[in-house]
Amino acid sequence: MIVEIGHFALALALGVAVVQSLVPLWGVARHDRALASVGSAAAVTCFLLVALAFAALVTSYVRSDFSVENVVANSHSTQPLIYKLTSVWGNHEGSMLLWVLILTLFGALVALSRRSLPVRLRAGTLAAQGMVTVAFLAFTLLTSNPFRRLVPAPPEGQDLNPILQDLGLAIHPPLLYVGYVGFSITYAFAVAALIDGRIDAVWARAVRPWTLLAWVFLTLGIAMGSYWAYYELGWGGWWFWDPVENASLMPWLAWASELLRAPHLLPAGRRRAFTGRGRSAAGACHAARGRGLNNCEDGRDDTVRGGPSPPESALQDSPATPMPVALGDVPPGRQRAGAGLNQ
Repeated sequence: MIVEIGHFALALALGVAVVQSLVPLWGVARHDRALASVGSAAAVTCFLLVALAFAALVTSYVRSDFSVENVVANSHSTQPLIYKLTSVWGNHEGSMLLWVLILTLFGALVALSRRSLPVRLRAGTLAAQGMVTVAFLAFTLLTSNPFRRLVPAPPEGQDLNPILQDLGLAIHPPLLYVGYVGFSITYAFAVAALIDGRIDAVWARAVRPWTLLAWVFLTLGIAMGSYWAYYELGWGGWWFWDPVENASLMPWLAWASELLRAPHLLPAGRRRAFTGRGRSAAGACHAARGRGLNNCEDGRDDTVRGGPSPPESALQDSPATPMPVALGDVPPGRQRAGAGLNQ
């Protein structure tokens, strides 16, 4: 029953994410503050539903529910509790659910943020984030469902990859994912600014903390992964050149270069409006993390930490891939009518 609740919550979250991605834009177009604000409630609701689904999967692992295919493939009844918990994201389906959980968490944090954001900017940001959420939720439900049942249920599971039975799996992936997925908010802010045609100091102040938060967590995730590789395999071990590490380094480098060139994103220094270069960095980070996810989850890059996903779960045509990179090539338009929503 718990598994069905989790599956239903994930499907319901998809419907809420569709509302989040469409209704706020409709409200902005009609200059309707109430409709534009629907995105905030939808973002929080979507996060709660995905959190419920994630909790259901965790419960299945803790209880060693071997009627769930994902649990059978990655857990064993005699595993220590810590490894049962880390097994949740030690596989393709579970890691995709963790990805969506963090994705919706960032949307909820923006919705609940007390920072003074113009209604149009908040609505556009949540709508853009909602569109990304819709894509990943649909992909997870259609090709990477972690709640698939097995009938009849086997008496015992197959255990987690012994190499992954390490404390590093409890720390490294969550840190890396917070950094990876955190850049989706930066991208959503950039898309919202282009939709609104308003790039100013208010926008720069709004996006700065989210950018720094994602970059710091990505830095910690990469550092922890490198340390994990070092004490497991020694200096020069293959893990240090694992596709996961290289893929996570790409968005880190893209935004590190922008942080060095854009004082307005740093705590100190002059805060100026986000330029085309900054919008390009946001798009490049989003495309780099999408490509990294593709390479590490579709089986083309065989990573010792997770192994390839099944062919039907391939991400060759994932919605993470065709995201625009050259946002900086799109000049900001004039501020549209309905300035009352910018207050």
